[in-house]
Amino acid sequence: MKLYDDKLAPNPRRVRIFLAEKGIEVPMVNVDIFKLEHKTPEYRKINSLSGVPALELDDGTVIAETVAISRYFEELHPNPPLFGVDAKDKAIVEMWNRRMELTVFIPVAMVMRHLHPRLAAIQTQFKDWGEFNKGTVAKVWDWLERELADGRPFIAGERYTIADITGLCAADFSKFARAPWNKDEHKNIQAWYERVCSRPSAKA
Repeated sequence: MKLYDDKLAPNPRRVRIFLAEKGIEVPMVNVDIFKLEHKTPEYRKINSLSGVPALELDDGTVIAETVAISRYFEELHPNPPLFGVDAKDKAIVEMWNRRMELTVFIPVAMVMRHLHPRLAAIQTQFKDWGEFNKGTVAKVWDWLERELADGRPFIAGERYTIADITGLCAADFSKFARAPWNKDEHKNIQAWYERVCSRPSAKA
């Protein structure tokens, strides 16, 4: 088994944090996105969509996509449960992880991809789209601040889950994208962020 990884990309980091929370070690193969190693014919044989991460099992099966890889390890190592513990809890965790992906992570990624100078070397940038998403991200932080005003310690409730992993990686990515939350105005987000950053897995 081996995990194709890139230390600078947020999606591979989501899997690394997940594995760290589970206490699982997997051999890593670095795929340097800025050197376009994910676009080579060799890597496209592993993942035809060129994305990282990708998990290659011992029998040659390849599992791509962050959540799919995480679910695989959740089935093998159910404790601690990061996808929920019963039908209701699993649905709530799924809801919040999707919200972190679609509502927070993707707009942040669009800002990064279309406005950050370094990304111009590996993709076509549309500045107007980047600026539009920058405005979206600002509204998203206001929404998340209101959602966390109920005092719950983690995104999906009382326990740390995959939703927090996705949220943390989106939050850190927003700093690189130059579209972070305002620490003074978004005190609930800041408190949550400090809470999840204090976990050893956040260093993965």
